[in-house]
Amino acid sequence: MEQLKTQWQTLATESSVSQADCLHQLIEEAEAIVIGIGAGMSAATGFTYVGKRFTDAFPDFIAKYRFFDMLQASLFEFENAQEYWAFQSRFSLLNFFDQPVGQAYVDLRQMLADKNHHIITTNADNAFYAADFDMDKVFRIQGEYGLWQCSNHCHQQTYQDESLIRQMVREQSDMKVSEALIPYCPKCGAGLEVNKRTKEKGMVEDDHFHEQKARYEQFLKENQAKKILFLEIGVGHTTPQFIKHPFQQMTQANPKALFVTMNQKDYFTPHAVRSQTIRMDEDIANVLHSAALKA
Repeated sequence: MEQLKTQWQTLATESSVSQADCLHQLIEEAEAIVIGIGAGMSAATGFTYVGKRFTDAFPDFIAKYRFFDMLQASLFEFENAQEYWAFQSRFSLLNFFDQPVGQAYVDLRQMLADKNHHIITTNADNAFYAADFDMDKVFRIQGEYGLWQCSNHCHQQTYQDESLIRQMVREQSDMKVSEALIPYCPKCGAGLEVNKRTKEKGMVEDDHFHEQKARYEQFLKENQAKKILFLEIGVGHTTPQFIKHPFQQMTQANPKALFVTMNQKDYFTPHAVRSQTIRMDEDIANVLHSAALKA
């Protein structure tokens, strides 16, 4: 892997060496691969939180609250539960229940088909399900837009009711759902909310979450001394404690490891891991598609 890294650094400016070629070779060379997926991956495949996708789905909410993007809006404290679920039901359909297959995810799955790998993602959308990944190899550390939790976090269990979400979207008016459609916690009676982590309250972590976490941690333990590729795709600096910082720390602890970050933004890389780091700054979807064709 060090030879390939040196080759990339030496020939990066030459047209004969593409980032797709480099990525393909690194994946082939690695004994284990840990992939960290952030919002940039979904954005690269068309699942953006801004632009036409946002304005077409939420023109009324944008007009009232002057929201800049869908993610900002999804964390907003709405006036009441009726308005909250009017927004969140539309959001859940768009980003979970009706989210289509993303080509970048299909390409990634193809590249990893016969590889020793595991994935951790801060995305809560439906992209991995839609692209038919082996979900036993995916750790969704930030929750899922299709699940609900008690707003008081009174117990560690999540719920799902797709039919109710569709009814909310179908029957809402004036940016509100009927009071009769609002879901409540069966334990304490508080309102339910979408299962996602917030800085203030954290997140309900049910048995399924802990199963995912245990599988991920077991993979890291079993492969910690191997020639391991930490591949970070579209990860920003909003929650670096989940992917970016652990990847860099694990790379530093293993002289045979390599940290590869795919991002058009040039985030700070600690000096201690710069000699084990490669940055790929071209379009994520294009690089993954070209690399998948070589798999």
